[in-house]
Amino acid sequence: MEAREIIIRPIISEKSYRAIDTNRYSFEVNYRATKPHIRAAVEEIFNVKVIGVQTINVKPKPKRRGAHAGVTRRWKKAVVELAPGNRIEFFGAT
Repeated sequence: MEAREIIIRPIISEKSYRAIDTNRYSFEVNYRATKPHIRAAVEEIFNVKVIGVQTINVKPKPKRRGAHAGVTRRWKKAVVELAPGNRIEFFGAT
C-alpha cells in the first residue's frame, strides 16, 4: 500500500485538538494497515519523526431511519505520537 492509501483523513474533534498539546495526532486509516505501515506513511507524508502509534478498531453501531435498520461502517483510527519538536501544520496553529 502507498502512504496516501493508508492515511485516509485526519480526525477533527475537540478531543483530538486537546491531544495536539501532547504531540498526538489522530487519523482515520485503512482498515488493513498495521502500526509499521501507519508510522511509515505519517513520516513520509508529513516529514516528521513518529515515536508511537496506537490503533483502535471502531465497531459498527446500529442505526435506524424509520422502518429501515442498518449499521454504520467499521473503520480504524490511529493516534500517532510525534517526537518532541515535530508538529503537523495541517491541523492549524495551536
